[in-house]
Amino acid sequence: MFELLTEKFNSVFRSLSGRGRITEANISDAMRDVRKALLEADVSYSVVKKFCKDVTEAAIGAEVIKSLHPGQILVKIVNDELTKLMGPVDSSVYFVSPGPTIIMLAGLQGGGKTTTAAKLGKYLVGKGKKTLLVADDLRRPAAIEQLIVLGRQVNIDVYSEEGKNSVKVAKNAVKHARKNGYDVALLDTAGRLHIDEEMMAELADVAKAINPHQIFLVCDAMTGQDAVNSAKEFNERLELDGVILTKLDGDARGGAALSVKAVTGKPIKFIGVGEKLDKLEEFHPDRMAGRILGMGDVVTLVEKAQEQFEAKEAEKLQKKMAKGSFGFDDFLKQMQAVKKMGGIKDMLKMMPGMGGQLGELDLDGGELPRMEAIVYSMTPQERRDPDIIDSPRRRRVAAGAGVEVNDVSSLVKTFRRSRDMMKSISGGSLGGLKNLFSGGFNMETLSAAMTGGRKIKQRSKRKRIIKRRGRKTKR
Repeated sequence: MFELLTEKFNSVFRSLSGRGRITEANISDAMRDVRKALLEADVSYSVVKKFCKDVTEAAIGAEVIKSLHPGQILVKIVNDELTKLMGPVDSSVYFVSPGPTIIMLAGLQGGGKTTTAAKLGKYLVGKGKKTLLVADDLRRPAAIEQLIVLGRQVNIDVYSEEGKNSVKVAKNAVKHARKNGYDVALLDTAGRLHIDEEMMAELADVAKAINPHQIFLVCDAMTGQDAVNSAKEFNERLELDGVILTKLDGDARGGAALSVKAVTGKPIKFIGVGEKLDKLEEFHPDRMAGRILGMGDVVTLVEKAQEQFEAKEAEKLQKKMAKGSFGFDDFLKQMQAVKKMGGIKDMLKMMPGMGGQLGELDLDGGELPRMEAIVYSMTPQERRDPDIIDSPRRRRVAAGAGVEVNDVSSLVKTFRRSRDMMKSISGGSLGGLKNLFSGGFNMETLSAAMTGGRKIKQRSKRKRIIKRRGRKTKR
């Protein structure tokens, strides 16, 4: 998400890198490019106008501008203003006691409302809340069946009825939730292809009948300004408590995320970042600003890691690394955990400075199954001690995994390099950590460690020039 916007912002910041200080002239030039980038990202014109004005005033009025690098100053100011534009942070869901807490989802058809209901239900269950999904979309064919299937996948009960009266279904569902001790009743309501009076009247009737504690609007981020306009109209009729933006992993230009809070005054609560039912994230404006500016999102990365790596298991692995007894089974566990975190490429996007370099890595998503096939074709002894895997063993493993011998050799070589690197890092010394960032761990090493030995598709122009110069010097 936001790749084009990130590229545009970085281009603006680079244009200031050679300037001695920020002046009204060069900040005006920079903001002209920023304004164009935001409008191309489908951000609301009124939001763009105010944002550029606020950034310009902050930049010109900064007392320290003469002593700092102009590009660095603008990055800091733009980051702060983006955070304010999308903030403040409000990803909380409020619960009542005694329950159930009634949450109503509204939105247009095709925005991912039913899938979001299942994702939010899974999120609430993870918070320890006994949740009931309510199939109250009686308009769309197969909407009830879809929610039942999704509920089964996330192991959440679904309340449904045959009939055409959405108000009656909603009231009966709330009674059922109260009678059976559910903490939350989460309603999936009917949508349309466009906003009309009949739909709004139906939603208003449902809201009046059950008096929901919170109403969240589900918007498709890929529709840009249409999402913002529909959010504004829904808010005028339903008094929204927040917005959930879906499909931010697709070809979303970012306009909805940057505009919806400013236009409606309602906070973005969650964002959908994938089709899988665990791909719902709490929205944090500061973290999103960091992603947009290519500064990464380390906090979210750490949170995802903590969800997948148990403390005891991590400590056990660290001890193995330090002793050099790290085996293929351990390596595979780590790769599988990375996959659960969202995949290698998604993880790298959250690392500072990595987002813009992902084009250099050949990450096709098919490496883990290939690696698993190779490792599972090894004997237990070979997994524990990969150093014993000689040529005859490699041929046998390759035949068992259905791959080439070179694939096995590349994986073994990569594993050994990764193991040595991990041993150095896990020693706990400052020197080990310094080695991680001072050249011992670069793009090529990362690519090999993460992708089973596959090479970077293309080398940067600067690396090619350096290599040529090196050959000339030797001559």
